[in-house]
Amino acid sequence: MTVYDIDAFDNSASTVSYLHSLGFKVIAYVSFGTWEDWRPDASLFPSSVLGKSNGWPGERWLDIRSDTVKQLMAARLDMVKQKGFDAVEPDNIDGWENNTGFPITAQDQLDYNEWIAAQCHARGLSVGLKNDIEQASTLQPYFDWTLNEESYKYQEYEGLTVFTAANKAVFEVEYRSSGQCSTMDALHFNSMTRDLNLVGPTDSGYVRIPCIPDTQNTWQ
Repeated sequence: MTVYDIDAFDNSASTVSYLHSLGFKVIAYVSFGTWEDWRPDASLFPSSVLGKSNGWPGERWLDIRSDTVKQLMAARLDMVKQKGFDAVEPDNIDGWENNTGFPITAQDQLDYNEWIAAQCHARGLSVGLKNDIEQASTLQPYFDWTLNEESYKYQEYEGLTVFTAANKAVFEVEYRSSGQCSTMDALHFNSMTRDLNLVGPTDSGYVRIPCIPDTQNTWQ
């Protein structure tokens, strides 16, 4: 099975429908933990929920404890459902490990991430745990698969085996390192090397190189 992971805002229902016509599953990328100043709903977020920069231009951490943030994210999920996506990649859901500007605890993050999963499932959407390896064991029962960035580089990939042990798919990507394929294939992870902008080769020579697709774990 081929899976496409594309931006929820930047792609239309017709794009999702076209990918479906080719037999693909389509994941919607949505940032659940940061405010992005270019999004059409950016003006709806009150200043009180906007924290420090997460290092990317135009992005700031969100106060995930806020009911207002949850309401706005629920509206985003309604959009995802309307466009016909199959699943959701909720990004930046590891704020508790970062300097967000808010006193977000590990329990706050668990509560929020479990809420995300429940909201996706209520709409018939599959949902993956994005990064947040340290909480993967607790969160695995709530999520259908996981997507991790650079677990090979940082030697964190063993923490993802809780998903394969539950017969759930693991998607993994490297940006600044390569050579992970033999390790990832042995663990039955679906891995590839990409550039940071996700558009092709970089000055370092890293391109879109997939490892051998895994066939033992399921998309749910």
